Amino acid sequence: MILSKNKLFLLIVIMLLNGCTAVPAATNDSVSTGLSGPDQRLQTAEVTRENQSIISLVRRIDEAEKLNDQLQGRIEELEYKVKNITERQRQLYLDIDMRIEELESIRNSDSINKAEENDLLSSQPLLIDGSDLDNYQLAFKLLKEQQYEAAASAFMQFLKVFPDSELANNAQYWLAETYFVTKKFTEALKEFELVLSNYSDSRKASDALLKIGYCYYELKNWDVARDTLLQVQIDYPDTTAARLADQRIKRLEEEFSN
Repeated sequence: MILSKNKLFLLIVIMLLNGCTAVPAATNDSVSTGLSGPDQRLQTAEVTRENQSIISLVRRIDEAEKLNDQLQGRIEELEYKVKNITERQRQLYLDIDMRIEELESIRNSDSINKAEENDLLSSQPLLIDGSDLDNYQLAFKLLKEQQYEAAASAFMQFLKVFPDSELANNAQYWLAETYFVTKKFTEALKEFELVLSNYSDSRKASDALLKIGYCYYELKNWDVARDTLLQVQIDYPDTTAARLADQRIKRLEEEFSN
């Protein structure tokens, strides 16, 4: 344990005083001590070396304390920076989740305004004479235009005509998405589950599992929703889906705590 500077200073003063008093005693009473002149000088030199050693030791201790203070300050600075970075990341994830929710809300609102238009478009014949890519692009174009019912019909038609297409897994996912954005969560849940059962190796699998958790959340099946979102984190760690799942779990916990 390192002594404080005040204690060290007092210790040095005491030792120096002891050393200094020992020399005159030997000098003024050489007969009583039995020391000759050379012996007295030798003792004086030894005391001086001891004092110099003590001073050197104190300096080293002082330097060590200064270094310790510098390291402690550096540690506190790094801890502060890490805390700030962590907080910025948390806020970033929250912001991303909020933006996604806002986009979904906007799309849901627009879907109501386009309901009549979608009914008309869904009755129009689809492009089934072209390639699987042509039909997929048509369905996806309808989805981007927020013509959800027409897009759903186009994706269903695609899956019937081109079940073995490399684009089938994407078509299945976007079909489920058309139901999700129009708040048909029961239908969306069934279609997202088909992504996992029929296309388990799909790049859309993590997003499909995340949306299954969202569907259970919207259907107020809280326990299954939480278990599903936890599964996303287990099966797909360090992904956007896992981070969004974590945000939704925290929202669940906050809602139940209030």
